[in-house]
Amino acid sequence: MFNGFSTKRTRVSECHFGKTLHELGSSWSADLGPPFGIMYCIKCECVKVPKKKRIVARVQCRNIKDECPTTTCHDPLTLPGKCCKTCPSDKNDTDFALDVPASFIEDEERNMKHFAALLTGRTSFFLKGEDMRSVYSTHNAPSMVATGRFMFHKKNLYYSFYTSSKMVRPKTIQFVDENGTILEEHQLQLPSGPQSLYQNITGKICGAWRRVPRDYKRLLREERLHVVLIWSESKFQTELAGRIAKYTALQSELFSSLLEPAPSTRSDQMFGSGGTAIVSTTTGAASSVHLTLVFNGVFGHDETADASINIRIELPDRKEVILDEVQKIRKPSSEVNILEISSPITIQNLRLMSRGKLLLTVESKKYPHLKIQGHIVTRTTCEIFQTLMSPHNAESHTKSSGLAWVFLNTDGSLVYNIETDQVNAKDHPDISLIEDLGKRKTVLEDLTASFNFNQAIGTIDKLGPRVVELLYAGELGVNIGLQHEPSLIRGRLLPKPVADARDSAEPILLKRSENSLAAPTHAMGMAWLSVDNECNLHYEITLSGFQMQNQDLQIYLEEKPIEAIGAPITRSFLEEFSGSSMEGFVLGMNANELVKLENSVCYLEIYAKHNKKLLLRGKLKSTRVPDHCRPLHTDNNVPNVLGDHNEDSLASAVTKCYHSGRFHDESEQWRSTENSCQMCACRRGHAICESIKCPIVQCKISEELVQRESECCPSCVPQNLGAVEINIQSEPNTKRGCYLGDQFFLAGATWHPFLPPNGFDTCTTCNCDATTLQVRCPRMLCPPLNCKERDAYRPEKKACCKKCPEGKLSSRSTVKTSPANPNVLQDQGLSKSAVRSNEDILNQGGCKAVNKVYENGQEWHPILASHGEQKCITCRCKDSKVSCDRKRCTRAVCQQTRVSSKKKLFENPSNANEPIIDECCTMQCKRTRRHNRRLHQQHDQQYKFHQTTPGLSS
Repeated sequence: MFNGFSTKRTRVSECHFGKTLHELGSSWSADLGPPFGIMYCIKCECVKVPKKKRIVARVQCRNIKDECPTTTCHDPLTLPGKCCKTCPSDKNDTDFALDVPASFIEDEERNMKHFAALLTGRTSFFLKGEDMRSVYSTHNAPSMVATGRFMFHKKNLYYSFYTSSKMVRPKTIQFVDENGTILEEHQLQLPSGPQSLYQNITGKICGAWRRVPRDYKRLLREERLHVVLIWSESKFQTELAGRIAKYTALQSELFSSLLEPAPSTRSDQMFGSGGTAIVSTTTGAASSVHLTLVFNGVFGHDETADASINIRIELPDRKEVILDEVQKIRKPSSEVNILEISSPITIQNLRLMSRGKLLLTVESKKYPHLKIQGHIVTRTTCEIFQTLMSPHNAESHTKSSGLAWVFLNTDGSLVYNIETDQVNAKDHPDISLIEDLGKRKTVLEDLTASFNFNQAIGTIDKLGPRVVELLYAGELGVNIGLQHEPSLIRGRLLPKPVADARDSAEPILLKRSENSLAAPTHAMGMAWLSVDNECNLHYEITLSGFQMQNQDLQIYLEEKPIEAIGAPITRSFLEEFSGSSMEGFVLGMNANELVKLENSVCYLEIYAKHNKKLLLRGKLKSTRVPDHCRPLHTDNNVPNVLGDHNEDSLASAVTKCYHSGRFHDESEQWRSTENSCQMCACRRGHAICESIKCPIVQCKISEELVQRESECCPSCVPQNLGAVEINIQSEPNTKRGCYLGDQFFLAGATWHPFLPPNGFDTCTTCNCDATTLQVRCPRMLCPPLNCKERDAYRPEKKACCKKCPEGKLSSRSTVKTSPANPNVLQDQGLSKSAVRSNEDILNQGGCKAVNKVYENGQEWHPILASHGEQKCITCRCKDSKVSCDRKRCTRAVCQQTRVSSKKKLFENPSNANEPIIDECCTMQCKRTRRHNRRLHQQHDQQYKFHQTTPGLSS
């Protein structure tokens, strides 16, 4: 099996300027992008540069402002989009003419469609010249033969090759001129390249020379362009070359043959001999076959004129001769001879020909030992036949659709792949190949037996000549019908050249979105995607069902890591186009973006440009990416995903969290689906979960403690509700309860609030009143302290109340509430039998700030109207005086904050009790670093000033 079929191109015939490709010989104004834009006075050209028997394209830019003609008026103007100034009355354009496509290009392409080449040792004569020895080794195997077919379409030259079966795949293909100068080069095989299903099965060599320059198109039209295939072995390099020429018979070619020296011949006598045959047939009442032979090497040394050639078609298995004719070549050539033959043939023999059973032989009449032969097989051209299947009745209400693509193997078998959407196998659909010609829909092959789920994949081994003829003529269709609907959906197979995107494993079906009202009812599409060995993305799209042919459409590529609820989505714009088909590419994609095509979930989307509505959408299969296009990571190299990871970007690096099969936004909290008694929160891209902490519940006399099935903690429920009421609450539609934020709690439930990142606040207990369904969340009331404020401590980090250390207790047994007593901390909640007035609070040492009264010992964060609550500033009321302090962070705390910030970004915290990053210290440490940096800069400037100012340095 061959590897590395995506060709690597050595781009020598076009220039790369930014992200734009320019044809050799073209000129343009330099576009430097924002903020500069297009520089109209900078003219760039793509010029030819000779380099070691190669023509290499290079960009040369120059300023043309000094080349502008002199104006004749006193007030010349610079018009938009122009470089040179012009007079208001001057009608002639003084700017230099840039590259403008000629009007005759379409007619030129229409007249140069099909080409062919024969590559043997005799046609490679120019590689053996003295000036070519530095480039080619001139080592040619005596029996190596190859033939190529070329199709010019939309500025691209598609090539296809058959080579001898005993030869390995060549490494390089080159296009050269008559002097052997390399104009274009493609690397055909790389060990790390993706595999081509089509090329593996057929054994062909496929590719395309994209955007052929105008000068090289002229060489092609004048038949002065040659192609070279190169095989590189460990010690030797072998080459075959041949001239690309036009042949009229290529337009109707159905079969091909590669003619090699016969096994019974001597290699020294047949050195460099070979040929190819262009075969076309017609079926019907008078079936016939037409041969165009291109060959050499079957003439004796004395046969210089009117050499007789014997042409024979036979069936080797039965030793039956089907055609045997003798033709004369007036002037034999050692390089290329052309001979055409037409003959009647039976349908049975045509059937054998379509299955690769017939052998074509060309031999000398005078010297029978000079003989070349080869089997007649399907034509050399690399092509697949594809179609979109849709209802052909505009009034049909079916949502069924599908696509199909087929190709012919060398043995004449037809490989077919059919994919359907919303075609139920239970309806027993009939799938068939039909003759799609006018109103006649004759069934030719039944494919129903291979239908499984939504696909029909298989091979038709014995294909009739009529089917082959209809396939190449574009009159073969695929039909899917039901018992009540003979033609539910159908489509006609049309040929497409195999290269780049269409060389991938399979296409995807672009389906209409179910909720989309902007797309037509039966709109659909097909897309091919591939990544070549230059790490460029290629795509080809075909649409059907759009009434407006000139509708402007946009292509987007959507990516998300996995198919999950809330997954982060990245949508990239690819291209804008109009019409029913398009081919495009993206140059030099980022390695991290390319690998997502293989590892992530990707969708290709088609949008309408005018209203940005989604029209079609299809899920990509895994796209194979060459190994050298993947991101490189060494063992000690951390992948750079979020940027440079400096301290200034840590606070803004917010990502989503993935937990239990779905994604959650930053700061979102939820109940775990894996364990319903766990609460989770998204913190800096990591999901942190903590088991629910049940508060100690003391029920009233009229209540009872109940552990309900759906709750993790017991709750108090009034006894008069009874067990029946409790069971009724378990029904989803009859639940009674309270909402706190986005969380629902049953009536009577008691819980500690979950406040990330600190977890459960065990100092606060919330309750959903079973009668009023109101939520109350009072904090724990702490007893007064019997020690000084500076001596009190918290026994644990999350302890609700402070304690006094032993030996520091006050000698007084009772605590005075007078504000003059300095030994009373009074920063905890006090037991209150009744609501006190503001005057009582102020009389007992309270404070009044911003029209609000605070108790003695109470702490709070000030609220500014313009900035909200200032959590990094704490105000305290003490003996009728208010003092406010900003939280201060030591150097050690700042260092620990920076380390913790990086660790939280790149490591998944396994312990929920790990230290939480202090946001106040994070901001304060940044300001400190900026302040210190500013001081250092001022000091350096003063030092430099003193050093450079005379009289001060001393």
